[in-house]
Amino acid sequence: MRAAIIEGAYEMRVGEVDTPRLGAGEVLVAVGAAGVCAGDLHIYHGRNPYATLPQICGHEVAGTIAEVAAGAGGSGGPAPGERVVVEPFLGCGQCYPCRIGKSNCCVRLTILGVNRAGGYAEFLTAPATHVHRIPETMSDSLASFTEPVAIAVQSCRRGGVRAGDVALVLGCGPIGLALLEVARHRGAAVIAADVLPERLEVAAQLGADALLADDGLPRRILDRTNGEGAHVVIEATGNVRALEQAAEMVAYGGRIVVVGLMKAGVEAKFPALDFTRKEMTVVGSRASVGCFPESLALLSSGAIRFPRVASEYSMWEAPGVFADLARNPAGVNKAVLLV
Repeated sequence: MRAAIIEGAYEMRVGEVDTPRLGAGEVLVAVGAAGVCAGDLHIYHGRNPYATLPQICGHEVAGTIAEVAAGAGGSGGPAPGERVVVEPFLGCGQCYPCRIGKSNCCVRLTILGVNRAGGYAEFLTAPATHVHRIPETMSDSLASFTEPVAIAVQSCRRGGVRAGDVALVLGCGPIGLALLEVARHRGAAVIAADVLPERLEVAAQLGADALLADDGLPRRILDRTNGEGAHVVIEATGNVRALEQAAEMVAYGGRIVVVGLMKAGVEAKFPALDFTRKEMTVVGSRASVGCFPESLALLSSGAIRFPRVASEYSMWEAPGVFADLARNPAGVNKAVLLV
């Protein structure tokens, strides 16, 4: 089969590889669409701390089941010909986080497209337990947004975002746009900040109060919230300075959710007194667990609009697409690769 393979930092090629063989309990999915996300670009840049190279990346995958391993379907299980999205985080099922329902934090976590072959190919395999049927009317391209929207659902759950909150989203890349849409759907008033005017323009179109992220941002947040600060701050940039500013901008009694992927070994500093003075809650949010059904429902209802600003490319244009995104991250709001 054909695949787009990241071989090293800034090195990607299209080539022939063996079609993956089904393991016990798995399905073979013929890929229809696979999104490009910041995590994929981190791998391309050589900065993802979890990736093994060379690798067939792509973890935002939709397609059609081509084959089911013996015994993997079962009554009501996946069947050949069904269109599905793939949940890419595979827990071991035995460690402490898996036992308490947090398989996204599994200590032996396997991630499709990071340390196991993903969706930038004609086919991929996945556990039958990790595919979700998609509505007949939903395109593969739209369905590929299920995973990033699920990340936003997880983050908003972790931050307890609810109606009446002021939610500040730091970063207006694809995940940031998903975050502001899910927060807005939950009834929050959303402020979005980024350093790139092009991204702020899209955030404003999606209903956010869009602000330039600079040293004056904390003052502008206080001005817009009657001096209170944001009830929830969601950091989606992976930038340490943005995370450190979150402590200045969160309200007393508020919540900070850290979503952005930061380089291994990087440290952030918070004013120690603020932990007690503000009694702020700081939580991490990693990928998602149990969020795909809500994500699919939001997408199929039309509540999530940012897929409309995506740009579609042939899967076999991937090396050029990644090179362009490395040179100009704001060149497209979201790239989706189609087979």
